[in-house]
Amino acid sequence: MKAESRFNESGSGFSIQGLLNDSELRIPVLIMCLFVYISILLGNVMIFTIIAANPRLRIPMYTFLMNLSAADIIYASNILPKLMTILVTKDNAVTFIGCMAQMYIYIVMTCTEVLLLEVMAYDRYVAICHPLQYFLLMSMRHCAGLATTAWTFSFLISIGHVVLISKQSFCGSHLINHFYCDIAPLLKLTCSDTFDVEIMNYIEGVLVTFNAFVFTIISYLFIISSILKIKSSEGRHKAFSTCSSHLASVIIFYGTLFVLYMRPSSSYSPERDKFFSLLSGVLIPILNPVIYSLKNREFKIGFMTLINKMSYKR
Repeated sequence: MKAESRFNESGSGFSIQGLLNDSELRIPVLIMCLFVYISILLGNVMIFTIIAANPRLRIPMYTFLMNLSAADIIYASNILPKLMTILVTKDNAVTFIGCMAQMYIYIVMTCTEVLLLEVMAYDRYVAICHPLQYFLLMSMRHCAGLATTAWTFSFLISIGHVVLISKQSFCGSHLINHFYCDIAPLLKLTCSDTFDVEIMNYIEGVLVTFNAFVFTIISYLFIISSILKIKSSEGRHKAFSTCSSHLASVIIFYGTLFVLYMRPSSSYSPERDKFFSLLSGVLIPILNPVIYSLKNREFKIGFMTLINKMSYKR
């Protein structure tokens, strides 16, 4: 035990390996990361601004979309700026507190997105299966309560991971084989028993991710059943188009999430996890503005209304 170095007690930190070891690719990767980050910010800020500025869009579906955009902005801002700093300065050091904070925010935003996708599935279920009761069941007060619960629950349940990992003893190499502080690569550096952390990981996976996934699947089974009962093909197409964007986002999000976390730490593969982490951390925040809004007629009208207002003020 004396040979072990306890980083959490000594105040030392870690080193983050980053995305690549080839210095020749550093500038192209930096440019790509900067472009991606700006795209995420512009796309999601645009969603937030248009919905907030247009009273016609202040309905449940767009209220949840505003929250999803906020989560995507925080999600990307938690990872990409640090990654770009490493690429620019080549300084990959991170303090222990900074690493724990980054991991905590990442877990919180992941849980929040899971729960928001769940309540959005419920919103689409009510809209298609119970259209006459929609504004009763999905009142703005009810929607605000659901969104607040999603954020609050995520902040609270994620504390367990940080507490348990911060108590671990880290020995040997302090190089995190990832481009941000995440649970699996951190556990590879510990010389303590990780049973408690893995149990916490599975409890959170079942309590949040699995239950939300099952609820979403059940919601879509009812949705598809209701759509198939619509006699006209035009009506079926219109009904399905209202939830196809959300379904596409659910498939991408849960696909990467299950690959990353729903498996034992012994099967951890650094390169594979980097790829899927980059996929979920970049692709989803970029695609959300497109698949939820830019293909939506009401959102296009709201966008043009905002542009006209800005032009008129000038």
